[in-house]
Amino acid sequence: MTNQQNVVVLDVISCGVRNVLPPPSLPVAKSLSPQDIKMLLMKKFETEKGGTKINAWLDSMRASSPTRIRSTTASLPETDDRSSWIVHHPSALSMFEQIVAASRGKQIVMFLDYDGTLSPIVEDPDRAFMPKEMRATVKDVARYFPTAIVTGRCRDKVYSFVKLAGLYYAGSHGMDIKGPSKSCKYKKGNQGVLFQAASEFLPMIDEVYRALAEKTKSIPGTRVENNKFCVSVHFRCVDEKSWVALAEQVRSVLNEYPKLKLTQGRKVLEIRPTIKWDKGRALEFLLEALGYANSNDVLPVYIGDDRSDEDAFKVLRERRQGFGILVSKLPKETNASYSLQEPAEARLLT
Repeated sequence: MTNQQNVVVLDVISCGVRNVLPPPSLPVAKSLSPQDIKMLLMKKFETEKGGTKINAWLDSMRASSPTRIRSTTASLPETDDRSSWIVHHPSALSMFEQIVAASRGKQIVMFLDYDGTLSPIVEDPDRAFMPKEMRATVKDVARYFPTAIVTGRCRDKVYSFVKLAGLYYAGSHGMDIKGPSKSCKYKKGNQGVLFQAASEFLPMIDEVYRALAEKTKSIPGTRVENNKFCVSVHFRCVDEKSWVALAEQVRSVLNEYPKLKLTQGRKVLEIRPTIKWDKGRALEFLLEALGYANSNDVLPVYIGDDRSDEDAFKVLRERRQGFGILVSKLPKETNASYSLQEPAEARLLT
């Protein structure tokens, strides 16, 4: 891989981006509903088993998509606040020369989330189609660098959206990983890599999916998605007044399955196995499969927009190797190094 090729693709990734990351030391202000609603919710569940957990879920549901960091000084105008973020946390575009310098003599490996990164966030998860311009961009990137799609989606589902054979696909938050076809040009690692971290959980996940689909069908706007190794309960289209009922239904099902846990993303509740596996572990697994586990000559770049992507950002920060890039219109607490504003900007780079 030549330095010139590295520069070309990095230019495609970062050109035209205008956003910043917040300083991690700033406090997070949760987005709360009116106080009277919160008091009613607390009263409803304070004597009920699991009530404390439900209230925590509700607060987290309100805080999702995304968590915005606001100034601690109420009188500070938002524009001034954002300017301070720009000064302390420059955008990927302003840091372009430093990124290029870091890539010299190294093999870049690309890791890409799907929803909110390669495709816009939409109300119907089955219609989160990847724009053809974005597909062309990813295809071009994969010509130069090993490229992986790391997503909470079912691997087969995300492949049906992306439709590119020369990539690695890590579905179900990295619990289901498959490598590219033999026609892929990369010679490092196992071309036929296929790893499933939680195969024994498949029957249990199917049971939970059916139970949640039945339990939540009376709550308008709820979408339950079977992502093979995890179940996603989308509440983007659910009226906030129904979030209490939805959280209670999810809790009632989850209580029957102590080997499963609940995590959250952007307007989605996700039920996963309690194994120690996430997008960060998937990133490490793929680097090892490619032969770069202990290499100083690799530069991993991970682009994502959701809380689950923080696991990968954290791995890169702890490795002190590579860059995490957050996709978000609003500054928020993150382990990423740089940011993009929205998927639509990437389409302008082709």
